Amino acid sequence: MMMPAQQVVEAVTAAAQQQGFAVSVAVVDPAGHLVAFRRMDDALAGPIDVSIKKARTAALFGTDSITLGQDARPGGAIYSLEHTNGGLISFGGGVQLSQAGRSLGAVGVAGASVEADEELARVGAAALR
Repeated sequence: MMMPAQQVVEAVTAAAQQQGFAVSVAVVDPAGHLVAFRRMDDALAGPIDVSIKKARTAALFGTDSITLGQDARPGGAIYSLEHTNGGLISFGGGVQLSQAGRSLGAVGVAGASVEADEELARVGAAALR
């Protein structure tokens, strides 16, 4: 039986491959600790850290990273949030994970466009439902 974190990684990478993207996928537990990771063949190196930070952001704040984006912009209520907790990211691609009403952490996807990263992260989260 595949572990939930591995299910998420497999779902994301299958969807990314279908769409012609090479991405990095990170899954973290509710405390933001890495439990699964995959960098697809031909994915750039930069998105490795970005995917982990997107997942950590969603897990540590209990909301998808895109939701924090508006308030984290200059002049927003939580401007400079990205500089806390060892570095966070407040744009799309970090999505909370839950199963049977229980938080499992979050998934972060980076390496495509922000919109595609967000869509792929949601595919990963849906794999647990």
